[in-house]
Amino acid sequence: EVQLQASGGGLVQAGGSLRLSCAASGFAFDDYAIGWFRQAPGKEREGVSCISNSDGMTYYADSAKGRFTISSVHAKNTVYLQMNSLKPEDTAVYYCAASTIPTMFWGRDADMDYWGKGTLVTVSS
Repeated sequence: EVQLQASGGGLVQAGGSLRLSCAASGFAFDDYAIGWFRQAPGKEREGVSCISNSDGMTYYADSAKGRFTISSVHAKNTVYLQMNSLKPEDTAVYYCAASTIPTMFWGRDADMDYWGKGTLVTVSS
């Protein structure tokens, strides 16, 4: 059974940090890019960041560059998203996803092979 287990969301003040985790199982971890989308209230879901577990390439949306860092621990089949300098506009449900597409194309729901349940991130001002 394919599973993407997302965790790490919570309530944090602006300027604070959170680390999201996505634990993967049931598929060939090394063959996939794994990353994150988010959906804020009243907005469309958008791609945030991903990492290729085959070549280590990463992708960051403009909103994440310089503040978020994605990493992968193959021994744990887990991808992490370290989010620093959080802003109220980062408030959203964050979803973990996996795909075989190149990282540079990350961002379309239709390209994802697997999805995890979301984890809520709330950044207070």
